[in-house]
Amino acid sequence: QVQLVESGGGLVQAGGSLRLSCAASGSIASINTMGWYRQAPGKQRELVATMTNFGGTNYADFGKGRFTISRDDAKNTVYLQMSSLKPEDTAVYYCYLGFDSRPYWGQGTQVTVSS
Repeated sequence: QVQLVESGGGLVQAGGSLRLSCAASGSIASINTMGWYRQAPGKQRELVATMTNFGGTNYADFGKGRFTISRDDAKNTVYLQMSSLKPEDTAVYYCYLGFDSRPYWGQGTQVTVSS
């Protein structure tokens, strides 16, 4: 059974920074994609950033230049460093792990950016 545990969310002022972490446990294929999605109230869940085990990355346009994804495969952990945060970044951020054509999700961590 795969489990994802997120941490690092919270309240921050506009222009501030936060670092999210997500640790995966269980039976995980070595070839996989880890990353982050977010969902704001009344909106659909959207991609923030993903990273494959080969190091390939994919960022949403809103995150380019402000967000950086990284991973530590020895720890099965993915990180999201967010800077220059804006009120519109306020959302629940979900950790994502995908392999063997199956998605796995964390429980979500709230990020609130005050103006």
